[in-house]
Formats: sequence, C-alpha cells, structure tokens
Amino acid sequence: MRVLAEARWPEPGDGPAPTVPGFVHSMFPPLVAAVADRCLTRRHGTPPAAGDVGARTAVLLASAGGDRASADHVHTTVATGGRVGPLFFYQSVPNSIAGHVAARWGLGGPVLCLSPTTADPRAEATAEADLLLYDGDADEALLVLIEQTATGDHAVAVLLGQGDTECGPGDFAVSSPPTS
Repeated sequence: MRVLAEARWPEPGDGPAPTVPGFVHSMFPPLVAAVADRCLTRRHGTPPAAGDVGARTAVLLASAGGDRASADHVHTTVATGGRVGPLFFYQSVPNSIAGHVAARWGLGGPVLCLSPTTADPRAEATAEADLLLYDGDADEALLVLIEQTATGDHAVAVLLGQGDTECGPGDFAVSSPPTS
C-alpha cells in the first residue's frame, strides 16, 4: 500500500472550514468534509471520483473524542432542562459526515467510523484499511483522523491504495506513515 494523497486542516493560509448544509453548531463535520475534499481533490480532481476507482474506495473516519462540541452542547441543554433541536443527533455525526463525503465523491466502498483506543490512531486506522484492501473490499481507502482539543481542532486525511507488488495481511500497517 502506498500513500496516494494526503491533506491537513488547517494548512497555511486556512481560515475556518466551510460549513456543510445540514450540520450545525460544531466544526467537526466541516473539518472532516474540508480535509477529505482537499485530499481527494489532490488525487482525483473534482468530485465525483472516476467510476471504478470511486466505486471501490472506502472511507474510514477515526476520532478518539468524537464530536465533542455537539456532545457538550446536548449535555448542557439537557442538564438545564432545554429542548435539543432535531439536528442534534450528535451520536450519528461521525457516521453522517463520513456518508456525506462518500456520497459527494461517489465512493462506494465500506464506510467505517472508529474510536481508536491506542496511542497511535493513525496506525490503528491504517490497520483497518489494511484489512479492507487485503480482503478485496476496496482498492483505495480514505482515512480521516480528527480531534477537537482545547488547543484547537485538527484533521488529517490520507488516501491509501495498493502498490505495484502483491501484499499480505499486515503489510500496510507495518509501513504506515507516522502519526500527525
């Protein structure tokens, strides 16, 4: 497997990520969409990704903390007796935005959301991509790693694909690029 494209948010010159219709309050969905678009554009140009390639591209979204801003908003609203708006199905935000990216780009491979438990979320997500590619479920895998922290929100997207040589299980995870 090799890295076909990579992107970060923010990169030099970035302001806030563009909003995504249907997602409110949190920067989690806009960051996922922006970094995924940036990465996929570097490989495929404009959406959708070309036929066979797009049809066999998986999306893996990894976040240990998930959409903290929406979760905190819902918690505060419920704790103070307020009514949570209908767009705050915050538990499904990661799944929804991963599906949004897949639909926008015409990606027909598996869509997975992971909550990494190791010190190296990128290696954990890469290991999952390894399985998808090795088992034949996808030819490419878009990994989106995102965290919202007190020091700022950040996201990385990596598009992985099979190399020119035959590979076996575990080959991709062992040679995965470094975290962050």
